[in-house]
Amino acid sequence: METQQTIDQVVIRFAGDSGDGMQLLGSQFTHAAALAGNDLATLPDYPAEIRAPAGTPEGVSGFQLQFASRDIFTPGDRSDVLVAMNPAALVTNLKALKDGGTIIVNTDKFRDLDLKKARLESSPLDDGTLLNYRVFGVGISNMTKECVSAHGLNAKQADRCKNFFALGMMYWMYNRSMDGTKSWISNKFKSPFQEANVAALEAGYSFAETAEIFSNTYTVPVASDLPEGLYRNITGNVSLAIGLVAGAQKAGKTLFYGSYPITPASDVLHALAPFKNYGVVTFQAEDEIAGVCAAIGASYGGAIGVTGTSGPGLALKAEAVGLAMITELPLVILNVQRGGPSTGLPTKTEQSDLLQAMYGRNGESPVAVIAPKTPSDCFEVALEAVRISLTYMVPVVVMSDGYIANGAEPWLMPDLDAIPEIKLPSLPPVESFQPYMRDPETLARPWATPGTKGYEHRIGGLEKEHLTGNVSYDPANHQMMCELRAEKIQRIAQTIPATEIHGDEEGTLVLGWGSTYGAIHTAVDQAREEGHKVGHAHLRHINPFPPDLGTILGKFDRILVPEMNLGQLILLIREKFLVDAVGLNKIQGQPFRIEEIKQKIIELASENGA
Repeated sequence: METQQTIDQVVIRFAGDSGDGMQLLGSQFTHAAALAGNDLATLPDYPAEIRAPAGTPEGVSGFQLQFASRDIFTPGDRSDVLVAMNPAALVTNLKALKDGGTIIVNTDKFRDLDLKKARLESSPLDDGTLLNYRVFGVGISNMTKECVSAHGLNAKQADRCKNFFALGMMYWMYNRSMDGTKSWISNKFKSPFQEANVAALEAGYSFAETAEIFSNTYTVPVASDLPEGLYRNITGNVSLAIGLVAGAQKAGKTLFYGSYPITPASDVLHALAPFKNYGVVTFQAEDEIAGVCAAIGASYGGAIGVTGTSGPGLALKAEAVGLAMITELPLVILNVQRGGPSTGLPTKTEQSDLLQAMYGRNGESPVAVIAPKTPSDCFEVALEAVRISLTYMVPVVVMSDGYIANGAEPWLMPDLDAIPEIKLPSLPPVESFQPYMRDPETLARPWATPGTKGYEHRIGGLEKEHLTGNVSYDPANHQMMCELRAEKIQRIAQTIPATEIHGDEEGTLVLGWGSTYGAIHTAVDQAREEGHKVGHAHLRHINPFPPDLGTILGKFDRILVPEMNLGQLILLIREKFLVDAVGLNKIQGQPFRIEEIKQKIIELASENGA
């Protein structure tokens, strides 16, 4: 007999072969959760190979999401439910499943050959591996082929519909409407694939509804504590794109985006391409260097030049970024970090490019560095990057990462009219114009675009003479210009808002940056509930640091810095503020779990008797 339960939140992980459509399955369930009014967070997790050998652990693709009736900040530490399409997907994802969790497994893919591909000597379904879990074995592949047989698909094509069968089962289990996915299928596929996928979706729903093995359905109510307004589900890369367009509109300038495809930054180019009606120009260059140089040329011509890449591409762009710095042209560089070094782990997340962004250029070449904390925060950070770059005439590096870029959450769409206009550096009268004269407050030089009568000038990579911009080899002038460019970056701090502290203002401070935000925020809340004095400060601005950061650090007895690297922010903090901070470093291609940070907070408190 079917029973219905109302629950506060649930974490589901879909896993299968890289050709099984797990990312599509996860994204469709994500949209259904968003339409139902839940708060949510997602974690796509897929292999680097375009198509690893089918059925092997190396080819497993996963998608985890948490959806809830309250405000949440992560896709969950461990899943409540695992949907596994084959043995490799099952065994590689068991560690991500809670003890006693639910497993829905495709039993049709547990033949001897499938076990051999997964490098298993026995079937997990029979050898006791799954004794601590609730296991529902379903012949997903064969039932899918049967339900789509009327649509003329061959065996391979029919098998590809099994992700929709699994999705239908999950929609029934969590009381989700199929309407949104049916509409998406009708727009995405042509006949007969459209009809076949809908048939698989409905068959999965009907099977779960009538099968005796499933006895419970669950309802996650609307998230009532979220602010009222119009929401859309958004990924970090799309959020960056929209933020850049908004910045260009607020500055009254054309946006030029020059980039070379690289995982996980490529989607920014895809997201910007449809905005031609907003004056956006996108350029897929032949290589990383061409992408950034074209963006610099666009800035010289009066547009907002933007380029995007990941760590290896940032290395290739280094000399050109130095050119933008010494010519003092606005330039925004999006660095969507991934596992390194070299090609490294191209589909996994990491925060190991911070020191490269700070120092990875020849000579004294300071740039502004800022970082988003969540997918929706990418909008605000992209807007801020445009503001800083135009106000101070400097390159700005935006440090996103794969976790933020591919993850999704509800975004409260802002009132665009409430976003302040971005004021551009003003041009002095023609008779007093000099290309390297400076605004007394920001130290920005005039942005005189080619073709403006009376403002002819020359720029380039050689050192400039103060004011005139003539090439200069004078030693004293070179030192003065280096100091001016460094001071210009530091003056950005004048417009950085006060740093917010979440939680206590004594005891242990957990200081983070970038995508560690959600895990830190939740871990701090849980530690405080257990009686520990702990606060959380998260940095958006890293170069320069917020002007009040030193004062904040001095309030706490202990400082913990979690990072997905071997200790880069902590190096900057120790050097700048001479504090004995403690690092918590994870460099496994996976984001922090809440429990990992919470345990370290409690460990530090226990060591100090707090």
